[in-house]
Amino acid sequence: MSDPQVVLMGLLVSQSRRCGKAGCRCARGEEHGPYTYLSARVGGVARLRYVPAALLNVVRRRVKQTEVFEAVIAEIAAINLELLARRELD
Repeated sequence: MSDPQVVLMGLLVSQSRRCGKAGCRCARGEEHGPYTYLSARVGGVARLRYVPAALLNVVRRRVKQTEVFEAVIAEIAAINLELLARRELD
């Protein structure tokens, strides 16, 4: 990963919402949305952050790049664990 500014950990989720207004269509079961949110842990607590439609592709790309980066780090860690077991660490 060449640019740490692209790191964005989380999971994209889609949800529909009710606004709570008595005369609204959502009061009859026709919810608003769907809207996209990024579910991310902040201080150990899962939080939902709204993702505006204009930013969805950027957020999706950054989440994917971070997933790839995490997979590479996990693979390197597994190799290093095996090297430790063989007592071959530098």
